[in-house]
Amino acid sequence: MSSVLPANFLWGASTSPHQTEGDNLNSDWWVLENSGIPLIPERSGDALDSYHRYSEEMALLAEAGLNAYRFGVEWARIEPERGELSRAALAHYRRMVDTALGCGLTPVVTLHHFTNPRWFTELGGWTNPEAVGHFAGFVRAVAPILSDVPWICTINEPNMVASMAAVQRHITDPNALRNIAFGLPPEPDLDSGRILIDAHHAATAILRAETDAAVGWSVAQQAFVASPGCQEQLAEANRVWEDPYLAAARDDDFLGTQAYTSRTVGPDGPIPHPDSPDNTLTNWAYRPDALGLAVRHAWEVTDGTPVLVTENGIATADDARRIAYTTEALTSLGQAMADGIDVRGYLHWSALDNYEWGHWLPTFGLIAVDRQTFTRTAKPSLSWLGGLARANALPPVDTENA
Repeated sequence: MSSVLPANFLWGASTSPHQTEGDNLNSDWWVLENSGIPLIPERSGDALDSYHRYSEEMALLAEAGLNAYRFGVEWARIEPERGELSRAALAHYRRMVDTALGCGLTPVVTLHHFTNPRWFTELGGWTNPEAVGHFAGFVRAVAPILSDVPWICTINEPNMVASMAAVQRHITDPNALRNIAFGLPPEPDLDSGRILIDAHHAATAILRAETDAAVGWSVAQQAFVASPGCQEQLAEANRVWEDPYLAAARDDDFLGTQAYTSRTVGPDGPIPHPDSPDNTLTNWAYRPDALGLAVRHAWEVTDGTPVLVTENGIATADDARRIAYTTEALTSLGQAMADGIDVRGYLHWSALDNYEWGHWLPTFGLIAVDRQTFTRTAKPSLSWLGGLARANALPPVDTENA
């Protein structure tokens, strides 16, 4: 039997500006992509030209039956130079909000999704104590166009942003780059993490004063599990990788859970994903149960902050496998909800096969995109997820094989 959900449950998909819009010339990631470092072998370029074609993907999502769309506003476009705001960019993102509302899609707007303006990074980025003030100024500038947006995510995956700050210190170290390639990014930079938490709280205060939105941020959850006898190491891994960022959301309106796979923690800490034919195109272990594990951990650490799944998906060229993975992930989510965890919605990553931070091969999308013509083509998984949204019900549980 399927589980019917609250009437206001969000069913949708997510994107980010840099991964889809194209030609984000004033961002620090554009600089990195064009620097020739081996960590970033492919460039975003025109990406999917979503800056001009966003209405096409919104229409496909709405026609399929989804009722929400998470997208971002690009700081580097809105404030391309310090203190210089682009009225045209602000108007563009307001048109995106209006288009989503006109399609019947609840907009979930992210203010920071990994990329920064060049000038911000040149000043030290998130290692600069003045970063909080710079980010708060941007939030004040963008708040007026978000006055009727019901959900705002301040910062996407701050723990990964803090890890990126650590990556930048090792950008020319071949051994560090090799570890990153094998799924072992450096631990989040603690000083940057503290600044990000302060920036989130400053942004939250502004948004609560200027909008009626539910405000939170999203955390990259590792869904760590312990090897036998490694409970202390598990607690330490959670303390380093996500718990401070989860705890910072205790007074938020929601916590964005983002989970794709699970990692085992051994005597020496997190263990790389073992080689397996079941691994995804990102070489992550196939672990759809990670979503349920992550939601439970978030609920525990935040002391009951409502959860919005802001990202969950699989990098695969096999769309039937995407449906199978998502079915299992949603089943684990439903089990968590049955145990009393307050989940407000599920937003799939991603709406489109987009640029994955240096690579085009990993395809997460519900919609395929021809990068020569930019033609959007809905995959069967989009229709399938839309069917669940129309029914507002989780996938039926296979009781015979459960």
